[in-house]
Amino acid sequence: MKKAISIAVVSALFGSTGANAAVSDAEWEQLKAQFAAMSDRMNTLEAENQELREQGAVQGMVTVDDLAATNAEVATLKAQNISTSWAEKMKWKGDFRYRYEDIEQDGKDDRDRNRIRARAALIAKPSATTEVGLGLATGGDDPVSTNQTLGGGGSTKDLRLDLAYFKWTGMEELTGLENIYLTAGKFKNPYYVVQKSSLIWDGDFRPEGIAAGWTGDIFFAIAEYNFIESDSKNDDDGIWGTQIGAKFSLFDNLHLTTSAKYLDIPSKGRGAIYDDDFFGNTSVIKDGVEVYEYDYKLYNLSLEVAFNLFDMPFVVYGDYVENDDADDYETGYLAGIKLGKVKKKGSWQLQYQYEDLEANATLGMVTDSDFMGGGTDGEGHKVSGKYALDDKWSIGATYFDGNRGVDLGDDADYQRLMLDTIFKY
Repeated sequence: MKKAISIAVVSALFGSTGANAAVSDAEWEQLKAQFAAMSDRMNTLEAENQELREQGAVQGMVTVDDLAATNAEVATLKAQNISTSWAEKMKWKGDFRYRYEDIEQDGKDDRDRNRIRARAALIAKPSATTEVGLGLATGGDDPVSTNQTLGGGGSTKDLRLDLAYFKWTGMEELTGLENIYLTAGKFKNPYYVVQKSSLIWDGDFRPEGIAAGWTGDIFFAIAEYNFIESDSKNDDDGIWGTQIGAKFSLFDNLHLTTSAKYLDIPSKGRGAIYDDDFFGNTSVIKDGVEVYEYDYKLYNLSLEVAFNLFDMPFVVYGDYVENDDADDYETGYLAGIKLGKVKKKGSWQLQYQYEDLEANATLGMVTDSDFMGGGTDGEGHKVSGKYALDDKWSIGATYFDGNRGVDLGDDADYQRLMLDTIFKY
């Protein structure tokens, strides 16, 4: 095509020249120069056009091949994602604690022992509004301890069911409220507890029953029914309770949390609930059987004030309980302070509290298993410290110094030292 165009142009030029002999030499040279420039331009355009055609062919071939390979990879990844999508809805969490403790109590031989606590839980999210958990822990059937004492010639240790529950958060459409949930099974204690206070509940206690809760911008509320026994064949009964509270930010650096709780524990006339022991609560003989003397109708108030001191978190807190059904020894309280908070590597905390828990202030079976040997009817000091060696590894020490059996006539000095190393995952 380029050749034909060139011939046509030359013919036209020469034809024009022959027809018009009056064209000057200067004009003729100008026409030849224009023709040469046109010819060069056509050559350049032809070369560019050929290059574009070649690139288009190559690009077209690469695009098709790449697209086929990409589609194959996408299909493979999609199949893998479908086959492993369940893993994205599940996670493991837990902790391991090694503890050395030394116990001294008047009237008893000194005791020291090494103990472990290992807990692991598998948490699944079958849907956006549903959580299902299964957890295992060391220890026996003690409702307030998952510690396992080492020894016994290296015998194998017990592993028990610690958690088995579902939690549903899809109630917004029914109630019009956000941040509301329903949980049932064997689950972590849902009540707000000031600074991990064990005045009423030991931290290892896992209620068995059903609970519902709601959290707003300021206020929160919880209601729960916890089985003592769910089988009517075995005198079914349970603990029910409710709690309301509020969290305020008074200033940028001052936060206040307060709560009020009521618990109804029907125990009067019932035999020992666990291990044939009343854990500090008073008992009487009825029809030849030792039974609880009182029900436990508990009023509980908690308060926490948090602010920064020396650029570190500082908390002042208190917890109070009273049994409205008991005639005597019916109150208990603790008060304490904490400086710092263990979160990341290098962080630390120090804590002090004083506690006085009278014999009938609360159900002894579920209160702190460490304070003054466990149960009620004890008073004394607790000093503790903790330091984070790594983000998930800390060491700590706790010391109790006080008396147990204060109300029921068996007053004895009691000291307990616990040294811990704790790993979380």
